[in-house]
Amino acid sequence: MIAFLNNALFIFERLNWLGIIDILLVTMIFFGVLYLVRDTQAMIILRGIILILVLFALLTSLVNLPAFSWLIRTVLPAMVFAIPVIFAPELRRALERIGRAGTFFRISNKSASEEIKQTIQAVVGAAARLSARQHGALIILERFDHLDEYTRTGVMIQADVTPEMLMQIFYPNTPLHDGAVIISGKKIIAAACVMPLSSSGILARSPERKMGLRHRAAVGISEVSDSIAVVVSEETGAISISHAGRIIRRLDVERLENILAAFYNPDKAQQENFFQRHFPYLFPHKDE
Repeated sequence: MIAFLNNALFIFERLNWLGIIDILLVTMIFFGVLYLVRDTQAMIILRGIILILVLFALLTSLVNLPAFSWLIRTVLPAMVFAIPVIFAPELRRALERIGRAGTFFRISNKSASEEIKQTIQAVVGAAARLSARQHGALIILERFDHLDEYTRTGVMIQADVTPEMLMQIFYPNTPLHDGAVIISGKKIIAAACVMPLSSSGILARSPERKMGLRHRAAVGISEVSDSIAVVVSEETGAISISHAGRIIRRLDVERLENILAAFYNPDKAQQENFFQRHFPYLFPHKDE
C-alpha cells in the first residue's frame, strides 16, 4: 500500500496541463463508447470482455505463470481484430450518427415541421381509431437511422400518411395487416415489414405480461435504431410507444401526441433522454 501511494504521489507531482488534457480525451472516448452501447446486448458482451481481461491481468501479475502469460500475450492482439466484428452493428450505427451530425437540425424549417406535424396527427388519429376497434397495429416512425434493410422485407407503398390509409392496412385479415408499417417524413414507405424481435427480457418484467410479438418487435427495432414504434394491442386495444429499448404502455391519445411531438421538437437537443426525464419507470402503474 505504501508503494502504491508513493507511485501515485510520483505521478501527481509530474502531472501538467497537457497530461490532464490527455487523460480527459481518453476518458471522453471511453464515455462515448459506453454511451453508444448502453441498453444494448453489446453492453453485456463488453462487460464480459472487461471482466475476462481484468481476471487475466490479475493472474499474470500476481502469479508467475510463464505459459499462461505467453498465451495471453498471443491472444490479446487477436482481440483487436475480433472487437470490430463483434460490435459491427453498433459501430456502423455510431458512424452513421456521427456522419449525420448536422441532420439533427434539418427539421427546423417550416415546411419540414409541418410535414412532421401532419404525420404525427395522422398516426395519433389512426392509433385512436384502431384502439377503439381493437385492431392490432405496429407503426414505425423513421428518424435519423435509415431502415432500408427492413423496408425491403415488406411491400413498398410510397403513399401519403393518412389515418384512413393506416386503418386500411391494419384491417384484420387483409394481406398487409401482419407486420409493421414504416413511415419516413410524410410518406408510408412500406407495409408488412419484418422487425427484429427483442431478446432483452424487458417485456417479461411487465406486471401483466400480455404483450406479444408486436410489442417484442417494437422494442426490438427501437434497440437497433433511433426509430419510434407505436403499438396498438389486438387483445386490449391499449396503445404503447417504444424508443431506445424502452416501452410505455396504456397511453391515451393526448399523451401519445405529446410524446411524439417531444421527439420531433427541434428546440430540444436532449430528445434521447425524454423517457428518462419524464418517465423514470418503464411501465405505468395499474391505477393509471
